[in-house]
Amino acid sequence: MRVVLLLLLVSMGNVGAELEKGPPRRLSCVRCCGPSEQPVSILSSRHTRMSSSPYSVPKVQPTIDITILKGEKGEMGEKGFPGAAGKAGERGLRGLNGRKGQKGQPGPQGHSCKQLFAAFSVGRRKPLHSSDYFQLVTFDTELVNLYQHFNMFTGKFFCYVPGIYYFSLNVHTWNYKETYVHVMRNEQEVAILYAQPSERSIMQSQSLMLDLQEGDEVWVRMFKRERENAIYSEESDVYIIFNGHLVKPAVE
Repeated sequence: MRVVLLLLLVSMGNVGAELEKGPPRRLSCVRCCGPSEQPVSILSSRHTRMSSSPYSVPKVQPTIDITILKGEKGEMGEKGFPGAAGKAGERGLRGLNGRKGQKGQPGPQGHSCKQLFAAFSVGRRKPLHSSDYFQLVTFDTELVNLYQHFNMFTGKFFCYVPGIYYFSLNVHTWNYKETYVHVMRNEQEVAILYAQPSERSIMQSQSLMLDLQEGDEVWVRMFKRERENAIYSEESDVYIIFNGHLVKPAVE
């Protein structure tokens, strides 16, 4: 405690000594710039110190809402050129069934047996000499012609019912003349009936089975070679006969 009091007395004594020396001296102004220079104000000096400070004040950038500057919609431009075709996409789902169409026109009247049977048997009463390289053999006598599948004018059988058919051809040869006949399916020969020239005429026959499609035609033609080709017949008798019938239809 005594030490504290002693320190207080010493400090008070120093203050009194300063007061005895008189009032403080006024500091004189010393010129720090040349006559041509303007003194720097306190505010500019402060601004200089702040700008040179490493911690600069961030600049504020104004934001403009560009939507308020959007103009009116322009006119539609011209159509451009089509682009390259892209890759094929995946198959989509099956669509809904469409509306039922209108009723069609009625078809031609059918026949209950037309799709199950076919048969013909035709003959020729006149003899025939082959004057051309290929010559169609026509027939003038209709023995059986079911549903008129054999055309007497063209001399050809037209297949309306597809299936297995049996055909046979019988001719009478001519003395001293060759007999050379083809059984044809469309434009392709499928069988040959042949007889060499002889002093005696004979009956010659050929038979075969064919698997026909709808629209096929079966017919007979003569084939002329170096020798004279002919088949014999008379008005009073039928010596040339061509037969055919359906054995089994393709669809029963």
